[in-house]
Amino acid sequence: MTTTNRPLNVAFIIFDQVEVLDLNGPLDVFVKANVLKPNSYNHYLVSATKEVVKTEANTTLIVPQYSFEDCPTPDIILLPGANPDIVMNYLQDEYFQNTYTSWIVNQHQQGALLFTVCTGSLLMSNTDVFDGLEITTHFMALEALKQATPKAKIVTGVRYVDQDTVLTTAGITAGIDGALYLVSKQLGEEMGQTITQLFEYKS
Repeated sequence: MTTTNRPLNVAFIIFDQVEVLDLNGPLDVFVKANVLKPNSYNHYLVSATKEVVKTEANTTLIVPQYSFEDCPTPDIILLPGANPDIVMNYLQDEYFQNTYTSWIVNQHQQGALLFTVCTGSLLMSNTDVFDGLEITTHFMALEALKQATPKAKIVTGVRYVDQDTVLTTAGITAGIDGALYLVSKQLGEEMGQTITQLFEYKS
């Protein structure tokens, strides 16, 4: 259940070539939760700047409401993934590390729940946020995540793994499962069940 008297701030991180369903699947869970119980969440798109972001394969263009400099302090950070090749490039990209990764780590250290979808966990694999935790990712990235996070335990065959301060999910549609789980944890099981029915969703 929510423990504050205000909506929980949910920062959806967007970056060039972000996987669309990684982002929009969980986002719609929080949108529906707000329809059913208004003011439960304040969800917003945030990026390093307010410039237009191109999604996977340049299919769509999206504009963040906020940059890292002016966004509300997040209670939850949702980090979608991207194609593994894109992710590996970002892990070597100094700008990405000094903006996205640095901001996410800082906010997480200040108490924000880190919720990664698909290869979003791999994007954080060069930090220590997963040390001592059980985590998961898309099946195609499991070995890479294992190699990059030797102090974490990689879990396979699951849709999501909850470690209280970190929630990781398996590939793409598993982000919906993770969001349904989190909303149910915070707002009650009936909320999650109702949204599942509205989605006509089966994991």
